[in-house]
Amino acid sequence: MDLISRISENFSESAHLKLQSMDALAAPIAAGVQSMVRCLQADGKILACGNGGSAADAQHFSAELLNRFEVERPGLAAMALTTDSSTLTSIANDYDYKLVFSKQVRALGRAGDVLLAISTSGNSPNVVAAIEAAHECDMRVVALTGRNGGKMGEILGPDDVHICVPATSTARIQEVHLLSLHCLCDGIDCLLLGVE
Repeated sequence: MDLISRISENFSESAHLKLQSMDALAAPIAAGVQSMVRCLQADGKILACGNGGSAADAQHFSAELLNRFEVERPGLAAMALTTDSSTLTSIANDYDYKLVFSKQVRALGRAGDVLLAISTSGNSPNVVAAIEAAHECDMRVVALTGRNGGKMGEILGPDDVHICVPATSTARIQEVHLLSLHCLCDGIDCLLLGVE
């Protein structure tokens, strides 16, 4: 095995997918930005969830909003539902792991808030349940998925936004998810602050 060639191939595949995805994802990312900005301007908050690497992405996104992205600004109301181990384990132990996000959405979410739901397959049962809870709370959803969007894509409403990466590799989908999250952060700052 030629390790250098393998690494080069990973870089090439990632770059190619990002360029290939640009036209398909620019409009839904822009719609996601607008939905999130409307929420924040109305004193709402953004709740984010996902599993594994998608949990890390949820935390990364909320940190960029709550602290700052690339320019100085006041913190924005964002929260990852993946970080409180006592809450997560108590829900999983007392009820079911499928409910670890939906119970938090019902307790913390309000009408007009936004749920950022992340799953590379679009089929994570606890993320699907979080979307259903968000709809019950009259929240909008911005979903980041891959492949064909899975169950998440099927249950999104007309006011929701679906950013679906046209790929099957989990690693490649996650790489485009990260770029999409940075585009969301940049777009939010641009609309709120007039950043050029």
